[in-house]
Amino acid sequence: MNTQAIVSEALHTVVKGQESNDSRDLLVSDTSSIHYRMSAHGGLDSNEVSNLSCRWTNHLTPESSIPGECPPLPSRTFFGRDELIEKVVDLAEKLTPIALIGAGGIGKTSIALTVLHHDRIKQRFGHHRRFIRCDRFPASSAHLLQRLSDIVGAGVQNPEDLTPLRTFLSSKAMLIVLDNAESILDPKGTDARKIYTMVEELTRFSNICVCITSRISTTPPGCKCLRVPTLSMDAAQDTFYGIYDSDDDRSDVVNGILAELDFHPLSITLLATTAHQNQWDTRRLSREWEQRRTGLLQTQHDESLAAAIELSLASPLFRELGPDARALLGVAAFFPQGIDENNLEWLFPTISNRTHIFDRFCILSLTHRSNGFITMLAPLRDYLSPDNPKTSPLLLAAKEHYFTRMSVDIDPNMPDFEATQWIMLEDVNVEHLLDVFTTIDANSDGVWDACADFMKHLYWHKKRLTILKQKIEDLPDDHRSKPKYLFRLTQLLTSVGNDVECKRLLTHAVNLSRERGDDDWMATTLAELSDTNRLLGFHKEGIQQAKEAVGVYERLGNALGQADCLIDLASLLCSDNRLDAAEEAAFRAIDLLPEEGEQFLVCQSHRVLGDIYQSKGDTEKAIHNFEVAIGIASPFNWHETLFWIHCGLARLFRDEDRFDDAQAHIELAKSHTADSAYFLGRAMDEQAWVWYHQNRLEEARSEALRAADVYEKLGAAGDVGSCRWFLRHIEKELNTPVASGQS
Repeated sequence: MNTQAIVSEALHTVVKGQESNDSRDLLVSDTSSIHYRMSAHGGLDSNEVSNLSCRWTNHLTPESSIPGECPPLPSRTFFGRDELIEKVVDLAEKLTPIALIGAGGIGKTSIALTVLHHDRIKQRFGHHRRFIRCDRFPASSAHLLQRLSDIVGAGVQNPEDLTPLRTFLSSKAMLIVLDNAESILDPKGTDARKIYTMVEELTRFSNICVCITSRISTTPPGCKCLRVPTLSMDAAQDTFYGIYDSDDDRSDVVNGILAELDFHPLSITLLATTAHQNQWDTRRLSREWEQRRTGLLQTQHDESLAAAIELSLASPLFRELGPDARALLGVAAFFPQGIDENNLEWLFPTISNRTHIFDRFCILSLTHRSNGFITMLAPLRDYLSPDNPKTSPLLLAAKEHYFTRMSVDIDPNMPDFEATQWIMLEDVNVEHLLDVFTTIDANSDGVWDACADFMKHLYWHKKRLTILKQKIEDLPDDHRSKPKYLFRLTQLLTSVGNDVECKRLLTHAVNLSRERGDDDWMATTLAELSDTNRLLGFHKEGIQQAKEAVGVYERLGNALGQADCLIDLASLLCSDNRLDAAEEAAFRAIDLLPEEGEQFLVCQSHRVLGDIYQSKGDTEKAIHNFEVAIGIASPFNWHETLFWIHCGLARLFRDEDRFDDAQAHIELAKSHTADSAYFLGRAMDEQAWVWYHQNRLEEARSEALRAADVYEKLGAAGDVGSCRWFLRHIEKELNTPVASGQS
């Protein structure tokens, strides 16, 4: 009989079977026989034959007559997992063992249940889809074996191992989900080795796909491990509004809370359920969230985030770590970025097994690794972070370690200058630490000194604004170090182009120093104020302040201070087109500097001389001085200095129509933006001018608009004004006005 005839006979048999329920058992047997005859005949692929047989048998066999237990239904509010589910289904169809790993509440169980009820899975496994909740029985091999026997319908009582179950387990294709398997696979749990061996053997059955969901990653090596990620914004919104009924449009307030929850599925579900049950509108929800944070994530039926987290903390694997583990977890939770793995030794010198403990946190899915940091999801952070940081000895010790590390002098002339660049990776952590302790320990001078050190590090290595600005401004004027703190703050404001605000604060700082008779700080602040006035175009006011600062330093006998102020004076005089006087001031600065040890000021002198000679039209001398400055700055990686030098050279070559050279220096300038948004905006600005000179007006306009947008966001009013003037100039040539608000 050929394949076509066999299939025809089989279909006829299936149809005939609908006529009498009494013949169903016989038909199941007949269908299995046909399956083997087709497979032996070879007309169809063996997988096709198997799937066809499975579908026939499932069609003929009522679910109620199948021994074992049916899996629970999946959640109705389940979104954003299509790609992951398809991947799991593909693996399951191939009988590949799977392990879904992730933190509590990340959605592992929901994924597994959705897979169990997927149409392709139903076709592949029929009624032999089983779901075992491993946290519903004691963690012992005996209980697991009995539960396995019951759930698959083997009917074996009190099996001592898999031996009496093997025949039944081998008889048909099965999908078995071991849900919450951390409760049985915990290496420090009861019967751990025996259970692990049993599960490992189960994954080796050629006809069984085992799918494990677990918080811990100690799963059998044959499993394909899939880390379950958090949701996307769209999926998080769908999850929230699938529970929370609202006639209003989707709220930005809700979106903000979802983002603060790191799009963690359980947290979103609990938030929506709580809001729904209490019938809160989004305004009330926002108020409750601000006041209670993750304390809000508990429903009327005692489902809570706390319960999910405490389950992990109660595991034998966590408890075995000892009393330091919870405290270390609290420190990791306190810092928004987590803990830099390279810093474990100097942050926790008293904890000998610190590396082992943090590895264990990752195994337990309490933390995860991201870009060199050991961090955790925001809801876990919020729950595990110390309520009062001053009561955590480990956190207080970590604070002191950070403060000590920031207290070093930052000298661009010294080889260890690059060592202070660590702040580029940890600025968010340190800023959060200072924000908290300036609130709870506001009377500590050490905390405020650390703020000044932090801003100094930002100025040199990661120019940006800081959330500490208002707190520093709000310090009483009689605070002993307020002028110093204002000075550090204004350096950051200048570095992002906020010169108007910078001038206001510097003027206040100068007045405070005058009142106190602190000539040294007054001269330092005057020099900074003079440079700010240069940037604002108030050249004569700036020249007067720079000259006053030079005089104060001369009276104090501070040659380096004089040289620094003379460099500022030279820049001001150059901007005021008093080029001979500017050249004289620059050379006076060089004469005051020692032959060795002050490379930074020597470099700045030559950079200013480059600007002066460029303004004089002496291209050769300008290029020479810029190249000298580059030669000094490059070994030290002084990004800001190198950025401005390359911008100067780009302008020089642009004005001489040497556009290839100009473009090359713009690219070099971009390589030294050092993550500074302001520098990036300036690079766009310079690029726009080069394209303008090349008559590439549309490109120039587009780049100038981008630069203006950056300046606008940073509050760099002077640069915004310059960009608007430039854009109007381009518009006249293009005769295409910029839309309102764009410039």
